[in-house]
Amino acid sequence: MQMLKAHTIALLSAVLFSLSSVSSVQSQSTLPADPNSLTEIDAGLGPCSADFTVNDSSGSPIYNAKIRLHIEYGKFNLHKLDLEAGTNAAGKARFIGLPDKSKQGLFFRASAGGRESSVFDNPAQTCKKDFTITVEKKSP
Repeated sequence: MQMLKAHTIALLSAVLFSLSSVSSVQSQSTLPADPNSLTEIDAGLGPCSADFTVNDSSGSPIYNAKIRLHIEYGKFNLHKLDLEAGTNAAGKARFIGLPDKSKQGLFFRASAGGRESSVFDNPAQTCKKDFTITVEKKSP
């Protein structure tokens, strides 16, 4: 309940909540209102962060690329959190409040217009990380 309250306060207009029968599943999704403002999603689970720049194959930033993260946490990983951020005009987005320990690490997926890429982070080793992702066409 405390985490639901924190998410509601931090991202009231951007937070979507849903419950499953076995575990609580929380979803957050937001796009930048202003193309130049940085989208920042707060997981509320710890002190770590991940900053992203998403580019196309020519190195140009991609506006409104989607970056997704699925986190399982708590005892027996019964709690689940799905986060999504859209990049700004500079191709940037930020995730904060990420856990500093994760049994499986954090797997981020970026996509835009039929192109995608992913990166992995172990927050126990790199609590604050900058990623540059180049999204490429999916292989058939």
